Amino acid sequence: MSERLWLDAVSRLRAAREAGMLVTVAEVRGHAPRKAGAKMVVSTSGAWGTIGGGNLEAEMIERARAKLAEPGARTELVSSELSDRVPHEHGGQCCGGVVKVLLEPLPVVPAVAIFGVGHVGWELARILARQDIELHLIDTRAAMLSQQRLELLADAIAAVSVHRIALLSEAVIAELPSGCHVLVMTHDHAEDLAICDVALRREDLGSIGLIGSRGKWARFRRRLGQESGHDAQTVARIKTPIGLSEIRGSEPATIAVSVAADLLRTFERERAGAVAGRDEAGGAPQASADEIVVAATRR
Repeated sequence: MSERLWLDAVSRLRAAREAGMLVTVAEVRGHAPRKAGAKMVVSTSGAWGTIGGGNLEAEMIERARAKLAEPGARTELVSSELSDRVPHEHGGQCCGGVVKVLLEPLPVVPAVAIFGVGHVGWELARILARQDIELHLIDTRAAMLSQQRLELLADAIAAVSVHRIALLSEAVIAELPSGCHVLVMTHDHAEDLAICDVALRREDLGSIGLIGSRGKWARFRRRLGQESGHDAQTVARIKTPIGLSEIRGSEPATIAVSVAADLLRTFERERAGAVAGRDEAGGAPQASADEIVVAATRR
């Protein structure tokens, strides 16, 4: 499988937010169908590329899919003898060599959407862009997402999606993936309120944070209830203050560090909750409010 093909397969899975497994021939001793470095990508619904076909490939596909069903699956190195002397389920393969195959999980990464890339939003984007996440940046001001600014994220690890919206940035809410964490920190209170309203109408989002003062939140809470029709429990999905309470300071970079640290802690809790939930119920868990809340705002 050429580098472009397996990379395309990985990209497609990540875009679809579907977990997969990268299967690589790590070492070959003797004769084998493919040389070291051959790769294929496996998901629960498909497979792309080949590591040589036959019993070896069929077994590795089965093993990869079994690992995909495991909570917190880890990288595994598997040794397989290509000989008619060893048991096989999918037809004999008697090349005579020994192959080591590396199975590497391709998990679904967390997603975060930052609405408003001003002072705090930009500092937060610079931190989060170096995490293995899917990052969405949304702003109605073209200058905030200029090419010159985005070039500073050029070496970032994260998949960064840029949304330049002239009006109605809340429209992007419908495009966000399920479970996405939303941080609302635009330059306009009316825009913030509209984003909060639309975000609350999606029950499948992760945490929702709002930047602002206690007075701002009191007004928002009243308007989201009385004017937008959300009940108190729904409005309570939006939390404040921002980030970790132990980190104080009003400088944009300090706030950004606090929020980023709280997000990373949230991701860890979600992973731990997923493992515990699958162990207990054999399925995906329901995270508690405490586990999914990333608050947002400052004095």
